[in-house]
Amino acid sequence: MKRVLSVLASLVLFVGLGLTTPLAAEAAPYCGIAWGSLPASRAGTSSAHLDDLRTGRHDCYDRLVIDLDHSVTGYSVAYVNAVHRPGSGSTVHLAGSADLEIVVNAPAYDNSGRPTYDPASANTAVDVDGYRTFEQVALAGSFEGSTTIGMGVRARLPMRAFVLDGPGNGSRIVVDVAHRW
Repeated sequence: MKRVLSVLASLVLFVGLGLTTPLAAEAAPYCGIAWGSLPASRAGTSSAHLDDLRTGRHDCYDRLVIDLDHSVTGYSVAYVNAVHRPGSGSTVHLAGSADLEIVVNAPAYDNSGRPTYDPASANTAVDVDGYRTFEQVALAGSFEGSTTIGMGVRARLPMRAFVLDGPGNGSRIVVDVAHRW
């Protein structure tokens, strides 16, 4: 009701002054993005293993894709004060002004303990040089069936997370972070 009265008062002012355009038009969301910065999660477990991390640059956001060899449903994505390595609890120091912690309910090792994803450098698991939002992507570790990924971002910006099926029997967890509000 308060918003309706505010809009009506503005219209009366515009008409009374003979204006054809509003003085303070409400800004449209950046690129139509209506995401927020609150945690995103989905419960579930599976027999999936993490296979790869990939990134992509888009006009309005940067994207992290987490490839898994089977269907996965469980994950959590949240801005945190610090990302910690699973098992040891040591802090993962990330570039950027905000830390995003991604926990996938799938290990980065097979049933024999062999790595299914083993980047050359865990602290720079994916090269994000030149990205507008991503500053660093680090594999924090995999412990007791879950894998933690730390992402340093330029600022606490809108983000979203979701699961896509494929390719084949696999699935992908997608994390998008907008370039701005």
